[in-house]
Amino acid sequence: MKTWIMMRHGKSSWELNVSDKDRPLNQRGIGDSHNMGAFLEEQKCSIDAVFSSPAIRAAHTALIVSREMNVPMQKIFLSESLYDFSGEDVLEFIRCLDDTINTVMTFGHNNACTSLAYSLADYTGDNIPTAGAVLFCFDVSLWSKITKANAVYFFPKTIAKP
Repeated sequence: MKTWIMMRHGKSSWELNVSDKDRPLNQRGIGDSHNMGAFLEEQKCSIDAVFSSPAIRAAHTALIVSREMNVPMQKIFLSESLYDFSGEDVLEFIRCLDDTINTVMTFGHNNACTSLAYSLADYTGDNIPTAGAVLFCFDVSLWSKITKANAVYFFPKTIAKP
């Protein structure tokens, strides 16, 4: 069994004169990232490795969520392959993971996240929201063999406590 938790980065600011890769999270993005990390920690998700797009907003989301989940810093890595907006590079990255990793968490971007949810798990909703997570479960022992998955979706608005 291989498990992939795919998260879209938190809500980012749209400051002028800042490159796309340098856009930071806004306050909502920071708060949602903390809430999602705490929620995933409550679900007892055990993570073998975390990979993030090098974009500031994705890396910051990864650090916040990982800290909330008590993932050690030495398990967190950046990968240019995750700075992808179609999903093709992300899927290739996942299919090339070391098979000693059983549960991986990635932090990336839309449209890649929504496209992968549609193609791997028959997702029928709108765009995966910022700070939204998709937990894919693949009934395979090799990452290279992943195709369709059972999936569960966790979004900031659906996990919010009253």
